[in-house]
Amino acid sequence: MKVLGVIPARYASTRFPGKPLIQIDGKSMIERVYLQAKKSNRLDDVVVATDDQRIADEVIRFGGQVQFTATDHQSGTDRCAEVANLYPEYDIIINIQGDEPYIAPEQIDLLVSCFDLPDTQLATLIKEIHTQEELFNTNIPKVIINASGEARYFSRQTIPFIRGKAEDQWLSTHQFYKHIGIYGYHALTLQAVTKLKPSTLELAESLEQLRWLENGFSIQTRITTIETIAIDNPEDLQKISSLKD
Repeated sequence: MKVLGVIPARYASTRFPGKPLIQIDGKSMIERVYLQAKKSNRLDDVVVATDDQRIADEVIRFGGQVQFTATDHQSGTDRCAEVANLYPEYDIIINIQGDEPYIAPEQIDLLVSCFDLPDTQLATLIKEIHTQEELFNTNIPKVIINASGEARYFSRQTIPFIRGKAEDQWLSTHQFYKHIGIYGYHALTLQAVTKLKPSTLELAESLEQLRWLENGFSIQTRITTIETIAIDNPEDLQKISSLKD
């Protein structure tokens, strides 16, 4: 089983233009993500997927591998699929978020382990919720899993609803999970899901993974204990100000 890590990187972010090129403790964000991914024990190679020459130049500068992709992709999944077509020798594609400069290599390895199960089509990570703030934050997608660890549904609302209990008792009544946005795909499944049209549930919740579930694909999960820090806007840089190499 050969595994390729792909880091989609766009320059034209609405909330934070040029985000991959910002400097964090002397290195660009895209370099930090790339170097963390290279520490993974389960990735055979890592490539940055971009449509911007400035990002490509930066990747080349620090000695990374880069692949140009089309400018009209609607998601990182679509960008990964284009790269996967250019690397047909890889069985598994891991979509690594380009805005998590301190992503833990252990998380990548954990995600890849989902594909040790021969029938895994798609995979992602989840994490236990322990605070009321996270539990009822609609910006944090929640996920329900079955006994085999497969995702059954994702929602921005708190799921499941705990009947007969006050909301401040929910965490002591049931184990809730939030979604960690890193994905793995079997190469053949990746090509299949990118051909799907946006689904009803996806449009309702604005969650791409619901398109896959609604069309009958299974998503295997693993539970991580590591908290990820994503940089969505300039203010988020304060979250990582205390982190060092």
